[in-house]
Amino acid sequence: MGHPVVHYEIRATDADAARRFYGELFGWTFAQAAEPGYTYIDTGVEGSTPGGIGPARGPGLVTFFVGVENVTDALATAERLGATVVLPATSVPGVTYALFADPEGHIIGVSSND
Repeated sequence: MGHPVVHYEIRATDADAARRFYGELFGWTFAQAAEPGYTYIDTGVEGSTPGGIGPARGPGLVTFFVGVENVTDALATAERLGATVVLPATSVPGVTYALFADPEGHIIGVSSND
């Protein structure tokens, strides 16, 4: 089975400034999410990959999430292949997600819908 990119996000040290910037640049609008300070991106394009902007948990980053059947298993495989877990499996209503750094240090996410 293939694993598509299912989500992207911008984690910024000033999430409000990032929303202003990308909103003006691309015409994006933003809807509140369950996580405080996090918003979903509405690109205005039907069927586009969902994304979000929220506060950084350290240095700011831009990343994408790949859909997997099991986040814990995907993290274990990533570690076996030389990755480092950045954020362990975390669940919020409807989704479990995690972040890892690949062997070159790129931060990538994995997620599964609950």
